[in-house]
Amino acid sequence: MPKFLYVYHGGSVPETEEEGRKVMQAWTDWMGSLGDAIVDGGNPVGQSKTVMPGGGGADNGGANPASGYSLIDAADMDDALAMAKGCPILDAGGSIEVAETMDM
Repeated sequence: MPKFLYVYHGGSVPETEEEGRKVMQAWTDWMGSLGDAIVDGGNPVGQSKTVMPGGGGADNGGANPASGYSLIDAADMDDALAMAKGCPILDAGGSIEVAETMDM
């Protein structure tokens, strides 16, 4: 079965502990709904930098930096997109980039 990478972008940060608990529960519920499709539930990520040709680096302040990732099994791109539609980051103003991975 093909694997798909979800790259999460943006999303708001909970302002209170109570809101944080609700957000975490929403993520737990959504991940639970994916069941065995989850290969790697992933993690949030920190600030990113880009390595440029020649070895120099650049801050990604103007880009759309990643805020986290997950890896899932799905039948095809349409299936992966359908599963992504329930992700809580969408309710927080974020987006999800979906890409099929390629076994090498």
